Amino acid sequence: MYKICLVEDQKDLAILLSNYLTKAGYEVIVLSKGKDAIKYISKVSLWILDIMLEDDISGYDLIKMIREKDKVVPVIFTSARDAEIDRLLGFELGTDDYVTKPYSPKEVVLRVNNIIKRTYSDSSIITYNNYSINPLKREVKDNDKIVNLTELEYDLLIYLLNNKSKSIERDQILKELWQDNYFGSSRVVDDLVRRLRKKMKKATIKTIYGYGYRLIWK
Repeated sequence: MYKICLVEDQKDLAILLSNYLTKAGYEVIVLSKGKDAIKYISKVSLWILDIMLEDDISGYDLIKMIREKDKVVPVIFTSARDAEIDRLLGFELGTDDYVTKPYSPKEVVLRVNNIIKRTYSDSSIITYNNYSINPLKREVKDNDKIVNLTELEYDLLIYLLNNKSKSIERDQILKELWQDNYFGSSRVVDDLVRRLRKKMKKATIKTIYGYGYRLIWK
């Protein structure tokens, strides 16, 4: 299932659009503040961003942060601003679409459907040791059987795959996955790796003692 992060400070509009997207088969995270959205960067399939939000982090600020880590994930801007300069700025920052308020939720769903189809195809599926990994749906299959991973387990898998055959420090994994939301020992990474190994027994994750881990890619 594709996951969408909807960042919108108009509560009624956010609920309405979220309901339409959910009925269309999407998993939707609804937020009203930019600061709450930061932790979902690189963890969703598509963003719908209002430009003006409740806090001092705007949609413009968010897309800059998103594009620093992910050049591919689709972003749709929504705004009451319809001036050419606003639209041009949005596209310069890397948005895939710009929808002016008031809008039809049905139209937004159709735009989302089209962007998802254009962005995500079978070519994006990763095959590793007989596992089929769909980064867009955040889904892992073992011979067509779903492997049930938690959010963190999946994030760890993708991070290791993106750095395959490289040795990665525990602290580096900790910073990437938890960012600023965890205070404690980096040994929490060991427990996460242990759980991932248990669920994906055919994955080869080598322990680099006193340092971290490396995903063996053959």
